[in-house]
Amino acid sequence: MNKSISIIGAGESGIGAAILAKKNSYNVFVSDNNIIKTNYRKVLIENRIDFEEGGHSFEKILNSNLIIKSPGIPNESELIKKINKLDLNLISEIDFAYRFTKAKIIAITGTNGKTTTSLITYKILKDAGLNVCVAGNIGNSFSHAISKKDYDVVVLEVSSFQLDNIVEFSPYISILLNITPDHLDRYNNDFENYLKSKLNITLNQTTNDFLIYNNDDTSFRDLKTQAKKIPISIANKTFDEGGYYKNNKININLNNKAMTIEKLALNGTHNIFNSMAAAMAARVFEVSDDVIRKSLIDFENIEHRLEYVITVHGIDFINDSKATNVNAAWYALESMNKSFVWILGGVDKGNDYTELIKVAKEKKIKAIICLGPNNKKIKASFKNVVDLIEDAKDMSEAVKKSYNIASSGDAVLLSPACASFDLFENYEHRGSEFKKMVRSL
Repeated sequence: MNKSISIIGAGESGIGAAILAKKNSYNVFVSDNNIIKTNYRKVLIENRIDFEEGGHSFEKILNSNLIIKSPGIPNESELIKKINKLDLNLISEIDFAYRFTKAKIIAITGTNGKTTTSLITYKILKDAGLNVCVAGNIGNSFSHAISKKDYDVVVLEVSSFQLDNIVEFSPYISILLNITPDHLDRYNNDFENYLKSKLNITLNQTTNDFLIYNNDDTSFRDLKTQAKKIPISIANKTFDEGGYYKNNKININLNNKAMTIEKLALNGTHNIFNSMAAAMAARVFEVSDDVIRKSLIDFENIEHRLEYVITVHGIDFINDSKATNVNAAWYALESMNKSFVWILGGVDKGNDYTELIKVAKEKKIKAIICLGPNNKKIKASFKNVVDLIEDAKDMSEAVKKSYNIASSGDAVLLSPACASFDLFENYEHRGSEFKKMVRSL
């Protein structure tokens, strides 16, 4: 039988799926509507994988035995509509990869905190001596990771886009961190559609699996799952089985075994929650208390997420460029314990700044520097909260203005609450420019 696969999209997920499919003797065709990046084109050529760019050969794709959709491809694209109308065999990249590994999967999703929680979980398990990797939205795609090496455990950061079009994908442990409106343009501006995609993470779990979930998020109160449900909370709740924060301690209770954690490497209540979720997952794998505690103390945060950059004349500069939505910025503000200048702004994704106003009032914000060409909404939202609000046309001006306003003992926080595409290639570019300008002061 001729096993033919068409892969739509030639980014990290599509290329990873192509390599894995080729390794498993499939006849592979990769199609991208845009021009393929040079590094990915090189991989396709080196592996003798058939591909096209700048458009789709509909007939060839539609005649494939299996079609894999990269997460960046919207369901509203003409090609996907045709595939769905014909009821063809369409799956996501993570669903495809799942079929070729015996590793136990820890899948982590949520609007915010996915990356940090994934990396903490990975570190704990690695420190415990497990044969583990981290993949998905971090570094290599799931397919790419398992095509290179066999693992006993794979920690996956997964987005709602990756959870669309799953058929068999079933994690051993699923973690639901939180959900707030984001990417609604991909879900017909319907929050319920977005939530449904997130909840696909537990769709195929069995009674032998675990679902760690945020009990403080009302969206998760009536979860339908066969997995063993383990609640976690920072809202002064307690559980006989679950995780909670009380008296400045993380409490982990599972299978009649309890532990407490007092010291963490990361500040902010959101990171208490992220650390709790990771610790709970580690306890499912029966990692020792000592390893969990040491790993949480030693953990270093990812670049562009509440990243301390440098202190200049007593002023701390903090890069939180990864905060591309309101909820992520809230976490950043909540973690600040000193007077600071706040740089925000960019491409507004329909932001409602209401939830930021309350926390902003509770903090000592000296000034807001609005980054980008259109800041009317930001100014209107915070005019009665912060006395000084100024514009900056680029990152250089934003950093210089912040530096001149701040005093020794203060901080400057870049936490934009917006996408970056007005002035930058992506949030990484925005964060790198911030660090470059800060170091040039």
